[in-house]
Order: sequence, then structure tokens, then C-alpha cells
Amino acid sequence: MHDIHAANQILKTALEYAQKNKLNKISSIKIELGKIIEHDELITPENLKYNVNLISKDTAAGDCEVIVNQRDNNELKLVEIEGE
Repeated sequence: MHDIHAANQILKTALEYAQKNKLNKISSIKIELGKIIEHDELITPENLKYNVNLISKDTAAGDCEVIVNQRDNNELKLVEIEGE
């Protein structure tokens, strides 16, 4: 779980966005993932999705859909948050 830090940052940003925009529930989080190395390991889309879902339990983002699109760059970018 070398990418838990990245997942935590994404969730923190999503929850702040939800609070600021008065969203009670986040239904989806869309992420663009480049080639990111954390703790000498490449962050994979599968692991990032898993970790976001794991740490979002009991939050406004619990059970949300996490969509990760891979890119050919060195960036991790939260591109969209949807909710109600």
C-alpha cells in the first residue's frame, strides 16, 4: 500500500470540495494518473482505486465510483468530483 498517501490526498481534496459545495454524498471521483513513483513503487490505477475506496468508508465518498485514466506524463490530477 505504498500509494496510500496519494489516495489520502485525493480523498482529502474531494471531501473539502464536497463540504465547500454542500454535497452530502460524492458519487464519483475522476483521476488522471501519470507515471508516479512513491516509495520506489509505481502507483497503479488498481491500487489507487482500491486505496481511495478503502479510506473513504464512513465518509461522504463512501461507495463512490473511482475512475482512473492513465496518462503519459508524470502527474496525478483530480479532474472531477460529482455528487449531490
